[in-house]
Amino acid sequence: MSDYLSLLMFPLLMAFIFAGFQIAFSMILVASIFGLMLFGDVTAYQLLSKIEETASNSILAAVPLFIFMGAMLEKAGIAERLFKSIHIWTYGMPGGLGVGAILLGTIFAAASGVVGATEAVIGMLAIPVMLKHAYDKRLLSGVICASGSLGTAIPPSITVVVLGPVAGVSVGQLFSGLLLPGLMMAFLFILFVVVQAWLKPSVAPRIQSDTHGYTFIEKLSVTLTAMLPAALLIFAVLGTILMGLATPTEAAACGALGSIVLAAVYRNLSLSVLWDAFMGTVNISAMILLIVLGGNMFAGVFFAAGGMATVQSVLIGTGFEPWAILGMILLIAFLAGFVLDMMSVVLIIIPVAMPVVRLLGFDEVWFCVAFLVVLQTSYLTPPLAPSIFYLRAITPPEITLRHMYSGVVPFIVIQLIVLTAILAYPNTALWLPEIMGGPAWK
Repeated sequence: MSDYLSLLMFPLLMAFIFAGFQIAFSMILVASIFGLMLFGDVTAYQLLSKIEETASNSILAAVPLFIFMGAMLEKAGIAERLFKSIHIWTYGMPGGLGVGAILLGTIFAAASGVVGATEAVIGMLAIPVMLKHAYDKRLLSGVICASGSLGTAIPPSITVVVLGPVAGVSVGQLFSGLLLPGLMMAFLFILFVVVQAWLKPSVAPRIQSDTHGYTFIEKLSVTLTAMLPAALLIFAVLGTILMGLATPTEAAACGALGSIVLAAVYRNLSLSVLWDAFMGTVNISAMILLIVLGGNMFAGVFFAAGGMATVQSVLIGTGFEPWAILGMILLIAFLAGFVLDMMSVVLIIIPVAMPVVRLLGFDEVWFCVAFLVVLQTSYLTPPLAPSIFYLRAITPPEITLRHMYSGVVPFIVIQLIVLTAILAYPNTALWLPEIMGGPAWK
């Protein structure tokens, strides 16, 4: 009876969330209620053990380090410097400002991994310039939302750092598995903007004159000054992970230190910058890690009550083909992304889905990469797209929700194309992990 009773945890969780409770506290409360109902006083020990398990997880130490790195890049003005160095090369091409925003999103995602922060930084830098040059508001909205969302698909991603331990998959392998699909997505975003601007110049007017007044040598100097240190920082983080030289936590520590060094090199390091970065890191880290703790408690009670085995038997008992079951899991993740943040979707669905995925014989890394692309697509998809709510907070009133909703549609289609490529050609996600895997990635 408890096996099927545990399935009621999900509707009760949704009820608490829709009632306005915070997601983390909702998961902890539901876990406590069902734990006491099914196991009595033993529940206290079980939940306390989850606190210890979460606190002692060395991989999760990478979360505040990556967040601090992104906060320093933003507070010290390094992201703004990067945008200017990209802009002086792309301004004159069709859709050049949009292309510059997407390139900044790609670089900032590879040096940060925090989706909301990436979109906010890109939006604050690019929106005033794009509005000044009469870019179509729909295209502008789509570009900012899409480029900001690359923080999920391009490593290092905070979501991946959380997903790896929950799924029992190497974080390093997930980073390498995501890299090719993420870059493919960024390339298709850029291609769409360029083609759209070429076919219909009015949506993205080309800047005819070099308003910056830079010579080629000066452009090269500005680019090297801004891009080379950022490239070294990305290598210190992503390169060392992919080459098996460092664990994600070690690489994140190098990145956090590197961001401080960069701020000092650019003479932007001050006590106020450090304080703002520290406070931003504490706030975001506390929120993320509390959600992780709540998810671990929820999953622990659900597993102990036999819920995992029940879901597995229900899915397998449907008689559907393995691909149909996989499609159901990805569809549930997509729908859950409408009402929950990415961390919560990972912590609720992945513990249930992974045993089924393994039983069906699908590759774990391949499934996790597809799962993350689905989450990113849900992040962009109206009417409850989180990316649009981030954008709404930083845009002037003349950019309406209607502009945003219609603007993200082409980029959603592109993400679905990438998802199709991953599902149809597994090597899209598995090629890099196979050639770069190693014991240092665990």
